[in-house]
Amino acid sequence: MPTSRRILVALLVSLAVAPWARAWGPVGHSVVAELAQRHLSPAAEAEVERLLAPERTTSLADIANWPDQIQDDPARAALWKQTRSQHYINFHDGDCDYVPPRDCRDGRCVVAALQYYVGVLGDRSQPDAARREALKFVVHFVGDIHQPLHAGYRDDKGGNTYQVQFDGKGSNLHKVWDSGMLSTRHLDWQAYAQQLDSPVPVALPQPIAPLDNPYAQWAEESCRITAEASFYPSDHAISQAYVRAELPVAEQRLRAAGRRLAEVLNLTLTQ
Repeated sequence: MPTSRRILVALLVSLAVAPWARAWGPVGHSVVAELAQRHLSPAAEAEVERLLAPERTTSLADIANWPDQIQDDPARAALWKQTRSQHYINFHDGDCDYVPPRDCRDGRCVVAALQYYVGVLGDRSQPDAARREALKFVVHFVGDIHQPLHAGYRDDKGGNTYQVQFDGKGSNLHKVWDSGMLSTRHLDWQAYAQQLDSPVPVALPQPIAPLDNPYAQWAEESCRITAEASFYPSDHAISQAYVRAELPVAEQRLRAAGRRLAEVLNLTLTQ
């Protein structure tokens, strides 16, 4: 069985039985990365530190936003053009069932991107530079796939064209979920991660048959959140009641992303 296939199978098994505690703007991505780092195995932690040594950091949070930041770097223009469609997936119906030829044509979606970059990261024959870049994408894309509007089904560019009023100002639903609701906690990412890293386990959904791809399952979970009747406010206003109802959902996704990212890295970096 190929290494990438073994990782997928092991990941599905671990997700089905592990007692998990239950993308995002810079704060959200940093929170996911920090939550993951707190649950790395010693072997995975050592390999992360080795790969990140040239970056003069050992912190996953320090690299978590790099795949977004390259869009403003002229030297990385080609890489941004190549990867920008890999931050999300567009489902084509409200059932949120993953059909690769339809929903991830030519592998241009976050599900296929995670499969690819996890494979590069786990391939010890690859140069460290390639594996380091893959690590950055894996950390970021696990966050992205857990942000519900990075896996939506409506023709609104992931909520970017769904205009809303939030905190007395015009905004859009994507921005509200990326960072707006999180900002109501008035916490920096370190304090937010500390608050979310609860020892109390929260059960995650069971694997979705007949999928054998955990990344597709995570995308389907996100899509089904956006398909809930209450997700899109009919009056286009983000009220306090909306925040009270949906912020815990967003935080649950952050916690799930952090623990799942740790599991991906633990499995991939100890092969």
